[in-house]
Amino acid sequence: MELEQRIRQTLAQVAIIANCQLTDNITDDTVLLQSGLDSLGFAMLVAQLEEDLGIDPFSQMQIAVYPSTFGEFVSIYRQALVQAS
Repeated sequence: MELEQRIRQTLAQVAIIANCQLTDNITDDTVLLQSGLDSLGFAMLVAQLEEDLGIDPFSQMQIAVYPSTFGEFVSIYRQALVQAS
């Protein structure tokens, strides 16, 4: 499964568990804070992706970078997977 598709699938699952309503049609330009997931939901998303992918790119960063869009979020995971291999 492609990384972005996996993240989208996990995002949808976490939204259900966290009782959050995601906005329709999340694109690369969708601002994460406007996606419908709250801060607890994002923490759950990162934890679930760490379990699924075996990485937490945010804990590995020398300088904390917080993505503002969905595209930036996916890019951070893509870069972390390349570095891990």
